[in-house]
Amino acid sequence: MDTKLTLTIDASIAKKAKKFAKEKGSSLSEIIESYLKNITKDKDEIDVEITPTVKSLRGTFKTAANLDYKKDVAKCLSKKYQ
Repeated sequence: MDTKLTLTIDASIAKKAKKFAKEKGSSLSEIIESYLKNITKDKDEIDVEITPTVKSLRGTFKTAANLDYKKDVAKCLSKKYQ
């Protein structure tokens, strides 16, 4: 069931948002609803789309089993800023 909602926003922002929605072939209501869906999702519901390029790289990089990323970054940064 849809609910009517009244928002108060700056007129220039509303104008830009309406133009954006029109360029995307959508309504401002649809864009706002989509945004609100995204920011109110539970962590379990978040879907991350992996691009084909990233998928093709999956499993191609090997690291040491005992890699401590944070320690290595700290070590590099301390060398850089000595």
